[in-house]
Amino acid sequence: MTVGTPSLQDPVCEDAARLRGWPRLRLLSAYGLGDVGTGMGAALIGFFLLRFYVAAGLPPWLAGLAYGIGRLWDAINDPIIGWLSDKTSRHPWGPRIPWMFWSALPLGAAMAAMWWLPPWPDLWIKFWIFLAISVLANSLYTCVNLPYSALASELSSDVHLRTRLNTARFTGSILATLTGALLAGVLVTNLCDPTTYWPAGQVSGLIIAVTTLSCSWGLLPTARRCRRPESARGTTRKLLRRVGTNQRFLMVLGLYLALWCGLQLMQAVSLFFLPVVLQVPEGLSKLILLPFMLSSLGGLWLWSAVSRRQGRLQTLRLGGSLWIVACALVMVLQPLDPSRGAFGSVGNGLSMIALLVTIVLAGMGAATAYLIPWSLLPDAIDEDPDKPAGQYSAWMVLAQKVCISAVIALLGVILSASGYTEAGNSGCQARALITQPESAVIAIRLCMGLIPAILVALGLLLMRRWPGRRQPQPLNQP
Repeated sequence: MTVGTPSLQDPVCEDAARLRGWPRLRLLSAYGLGDVGTGMGAALIGFFLLRFYVAAGLPPWLAGLAYGIGRLWDAINDPIIGWLSDKTSRHPWGPRIPWMFWSALPLGAAMAAMWWLPPWPDLWIKFWIFLAISVLANSLYTCVNLPYSALASELSSDVHLRTRLNTARFTGSILATLTGALLAGVLVTNLCDPTTYWPAGQVSGLIIAVTTLSCSWGLLPTARRCRRPESARGTTRKLLRRVGTNQRFLMVLGLYLALWCGLQLMQAVSLFFLPVVLQVPEGLSKLILLPFMLSSLGGLWLWSAVSRRQGRLQTLRLGGSLWIVACALVMVLQPLDPSRGAFGSVGNGLSMIALLVTIVLAGMGAATAYLIPWSLLPDAIDEDPDKPAGQYSAWMVLAQKVCISAVIALLGVILSASGYTEAGNSGCQARALITQPESAVIAIRLCMGLIPAILVALGLLLMRRWPGRRQPQPLNQP
């Protein structure tokens, strides 16, 4: 397909499902790059940010508050960016690419700054600085990630291509998370020393900027001719009503909230669970996240293949059940003997093997949280005659971030209420992390196992009445 620059008065609309050869490969590769940088940033935030705030001297409840308010603002700005990106439908680059391109470099700088330790010792000065940086970084994150997410619905109406786009997207995201985990494992030399997080932040910021720019360039030929969103007319109340009456969207939204709140909770508490509850050495605790991401990557491709043969809902049931089994195993895993190495005795070796098996099962099951909700979202958008993908993507992400902000803030409160205490200085060692009261150990285990299992089960329950797929409506023509 020869791609030219359409005029602003007469944009050409073409379904990307028609692409073959190099243009199709470029589309899939570029779309996969789009979640590399933002996926790495999100993973580092999910796994390490709460831990960083606590290491920087904030008590767990205040650290959870800083994290939660930042994510809450991230949610609030989603509908604004979604609405504005729908309004750029006549831009010669397409409706979404300008947002991604112009936000790439500022986003990389802001995401790096999130891991900077302010030199002032006052607790509240640190809190407000952390919060201000978080608000800026999350605003720029939305300017990139929300238009990018909306493109999956506009590039094609073909179910299989949409699934492949999301497979490419989350393959990139998981590979980036693996890279981020390796960076953190190497550069964050001490979880209790907040200054060691800064180098990882700088490297990840550079990767975020470069991959976002590369994605924008790669998608540009196809995005110029993708389906353009119709202008949404009416009051805010009417716009809310159109979203609230779309039953398919409400079901996808409920599934997304349940799965991602469970996944985010497990990520945030994992670096407390491994050294505190299971007494895994600190250096190994950081690297043991790698099998989770590798199994998530394998699960992503496995569930993509299963989805083509058995459908997305059956895939969701299989992956969700596997995830629940892993959460149940979390509740019975036995701690290591800290006086010996991780594999220094038969008992420790068996405990480590059981932990690795549990992590692999959890990663494979959690891959459905990456793939299924976003592959179902275009079906829900197709129910709306105007198909305003930016708005639906915005409301979906908004609700997810509101719930996650509440979950992480609640996690901080639970840790403080359970009696968890941090060693509180940059010279603390891993052994200082394991001298916690039994109430803290129980609370952390529940947040890692039972609560995520309940959330996943709720998500499966919500999708029991998902209707059969209707035929997609024709693309909007000029």
